[in-house]
Amino acid sequence: MTNRHVLAITGADRVSFLQGLVTNDVDKPAGTIIYAALLTPQGKYIADFFVIVESDQLLVDVADLLGPQLMQRLNMYRLRADVQITQTDLVVSRGTGPAPDGALADPRHPALGWRRYAPTLSRDETDWDKLRVMHTIPESGIELTPESYILEAGFEALNGVDFKKGCYVGQEIVARMKHKTELRKGLAKVRLTGSAQPGDAITADGKSVGTLHTISGDAGIAYLRFDRANGPMQAGDATVTRAT
Repeated sequence: MTNRHVLAITGADRVSFLQGLVTNDVDKPAGTIIYAALLTPQGKYIADFFVIVESDQLLVDVADLLGPQLMQRLNMYRLRADVQITQTDLVVSRGTGPAPDGALADPRHPALGWRRYAPTLSRDETDWDKLRVMHTIPESGIELTPESYILEAGFEALNGVDFKKGCYVGQEIVARMKHKTELRKGLAKVRLTGSAQPGDAITADGKSVGTLHTISGDAGIAYLRFDRANGPMQAGDATVTRAT
């Protein structure tokens, strides 16, 4: 994947530093890979990423478009901690076939296969948009934007948040949403009959229901207001229904 940054976090305080910032528990044995996010104090999304625990460092695998901002934020929080943050030359590969040496299972969902961090790329022909739509997996910069709340984006099902680890930035908002009786909005898989484009508004009976995001074939990922998404909806020239 040429669209990823891999950062290295080193120093004696690296685990405690990241543990107090991100949504998941990074205090794990070497060889563990974790999916997590950094949030604003108001609980909104800044970046999602993978953390790879190694014996002497933490690697952070993040989308290119978010890498500089994430490094800036981490350095802002660093203060006097014994922590150094640098960009590496590692290349991210992913696949769903036989895993090469050194690959780690994607922690979000078994269908997402493996991820590998090495100087060279391992090739794979998986249709990732189709796979993401099938399992409602959000993508940085598409379904995941600065207005996102991670529980609405499915982070709990994606093993991206730990409710027992203690405080982190935005934790109070995430916990409050967790203990609501039901989320009123969020990502969902939809079926399309007709033509529509990513970014099209979704409506029902003239009322706004949400937005269409990734499309693969006759299916897509949409952000929906659930109380208005119980029947046929419209987006572009397509009829949209929520998939079961």
